[in-house]
Amino acid sequence: MTDTTEPSCEPSIADLMADMGRRARASADALRLSSAETRSAALTAIAAAVRTRADQILDANAQDIDRARASGVTEALIDRLALTPARIAAIADAVDEVAAFPDPLGVETARWTRPNGLDLARVRTPLGVLAIIYESRPNVTADAAALCIRSGNVAILRCGSDCLNSSLAIHATVIEGLEAAGLPADAVQLVPTPDRAAVGALMTGLNGAIDLLIPRGGKSLVARVQAEARVPVLSHLEGLNHTYLHAAADLDMARDVVVNAKMRRVSVCGATETLLVDAEAAGRLLPPVAEALIAAGCELRGDERARSLVPAMLAADAADWTTEYLAPILSVRIVDGLDEAVAHIRTHGSGHTEAIITEDAAAAAAFLSAVDSAIVIWNASTQFADGGEFGFGGEIGISTSRLHARGPVGAEQLTSYKYVVRGTGQIRP
Repeated sequence: MTDTTEPSCEPSIADLMADMGRRARASADALRLSSAETRSAALTAIAAAVRTRADQILDANAQDIDRARASGVTEALIDRLALTPARIAAIADAVDEVAAFPDPLGVETARWTRPNGLDLARVRTPLGVLAIIYESRPNVTADAAALCIRSGNVAILRCGSDCLNSSLAIHATVIEGLEAAGLPADAVQLVPTPDRAAVGALMTGLNGAIDLLIPRGGKSLVARVQAEARVPVLSHLEGLNHTYLHAAADLDMARDVVVNAKMRRVSVCGATETLLVDAEAAGRLLPPVAEALIAAGCELRGDERARSLVPAMLAADAADWTTEYLAPILSVRIVDGLDEAVAHIRTHGSGHTEAIITEDAAAAAAFLSAVDSAIVIWNASTQFADGGEFGFGGEIGISTSRLHARGPVGAEQLTSYKYVVRGTGQIRP
């Protein structure tokens, strides 16, 4: 029997992604050579479009939330996904902040003259084409687009399937802003399909189109990208963050900071997941801090010494010290001094964010020096691990890598540099 089925006109994932790579590379020079004022105008137009299209974005987000709930997604993860009028206003405000941020391109970070008269300068330039893979937070679509435009980088964005409708609605505002400023719409593209084959295609580099791959998501995603990518990777690993209550911690500060660090938003990567308490002051600090956490709805899982002070605590097991809960759950351990706290962080942490609460400046200095994480904090909540809070206008993620960029990745961290050499006819002997 003759097969009369008409061939599908839909492009394959491989063809779709290859075409996106070609269009991204074709847009790179236009964005790189654009003026700071043009890129600022695009960002301002995007922010305005986000505000104008708020209802459409909320409608798209409602579809994503309905599908997530039907799939049995936890409320903590739905909180990461959910948009509200206030959160959309915050997205627009963040884009405006990036628009006002000093332009990093063309900045001379150093300049010197050699004995032979050569004038050398190190000047910031874009990285090129970035592929950014993220999961359930649709605001990342706007943050990543804004920071890439500010830094002159073309972007290919691949969001999680759970926030695809929301991200497509936000991406429409990005296209509107780019076109309003006379920049190519292909300078920021969003993969329009939830097919996971798109991630595999991005990891190949799309025939040399991609210069850097940034995975922002769960541990399994980042591990896969690190293992399989054929292009350089800037990693955003999980936030196994610690807050250490030193023996000289002020009780009121400890209570307020720990509750905020854990419970302000349990679903963000800056949330504290393990509380370390100095044995010398555990009797003074832990019971009232635990009481405040439990009152806020937090489940506590402690070691034997912690449970002897707070019997309502569940017993922690080995997995609790290496779990990013992203939920109202906190593991608690009593440690014998600062050195043991640092050793626990070194063994179990992910290199993201750690905090010490203490009135002892010498102890704080020792902690800040000894802990080798991307962000170390004295007397403040780990939830300040955020590019916006650092004054970057937003972030693509918190890099736990040690090469190129570390900590919040804003516009400046998305640049490289070139050397500009000016001579007067010198030749090398």
